[in-house]
Amino acid sequence: MKFVIILAFLAILASLGSALFFMMRKGDGSANTAADDAERSRKMFRALAIRVAISIVLFVCILLSAKMGWIQPTGWQPGQ
Repeated sequence: MKFVIILAFLAILASLGSALFFMMRKGDGSANTAADDAERSRKMFRALAIRVAISIVLFVCILLSAKMGWIQPTGWQPGQ
């Protein structure tokens, strides 16, 4: 289970890096057209949308794993 969570976190970081790449990329030096900007914005939006979707799936998987008893909560216990 830890392996799946680590892979999900890496996927989140990869999609965030992809969005940053498309946001920061300027092109090949030729004049930027509105079509180039629209394409870059579309790719950045898609990368960020994938990141959000992976984050939601990871959160739900952690909740379900705790509910099914596959993982046990540890750490700080309130009232102790």
